[in-house]
Amino acid sequence: MIEDAYRIVGTPRFGGTVILADHASNRIPEDIELGIDPALMSEHIAIDIGVAGVAERMAEKPGTAAFLGNVSRLVCDTNREEHDPAAIPEISDGYPIPGNVGIDREARLARFHRPFHQALRRILNDTPPALTLILHSFTPQLACDPERSRPWHCGLLYDRDDRGARLAQPLLEAEGLHVGDQLPYSGKIYNAAIKRHVECEGRPYLYIEIRQDLIADQAGEAEWADRLLRICDILALELNG
Repeated sequence: MIEDAYRIVGTPRFGGTVILADHASNRIPEDIELGIDPALMSEHIAIDIGVAGVAERMAEKPGTAAFLGNVSRLVCDTNREEHDPAAIPEISDGYPIPGNVGIDREARLARFHRPFHQALRRILNDTPPALTLILHSFTPQLACDPERSRPWHCGLLYDRDDRGARLAQPLLEAEGLHVGDQLPYSGKIYNAAIKRHVECEGRPYLYIEIRQDLIADQAGEAEWADRLLRICDILALELNG
């Protein structure tokens, strides 16, 4: 299913896994002009590199469905609250986004932000999953802070409910991975999806950010899809036991 604000890969199933990847696209609708260098649309400020490929591969497994954002985070960032200026950013990682200045923010939110969250809520309510996987990727270095490296292979985020993270961390570390707890961002700050869709309802979840160079090609996507399918199966059993 493809809509303006989102697309769904696979079929949601009661007791299955739903993958939420809200930054999975760099699409800009034809009637929107951001006014930035087109080359930036392939960078992390526009899209979480690799997450769509990982999620789509995972959704090939019966009982696993992927709910993917269908516009760039520069058009509308659905992982920010509506009132947050970053929901329609005028600057990102030091780059100005002139096409977002002086726009009708209400119309943009009504077109993308609200339909995205309404559809996601319907899926989670109508076919409650055993586990929700919130999937992001992060850049090894920010353009605005090039001296600071991010060496972790992945980061685990949460707000109040850290059950999924605590179970997943040793499983990831057993595979030789360097895992950051609440890194490179904190789920206590960037937590719109957490608060709105999982913790508010007590839903079991895992929120993971993968370093984008690890999933920048098909081999990396396949490796992480397989890894996350295995870990999600374990977490679903443990968290619903």
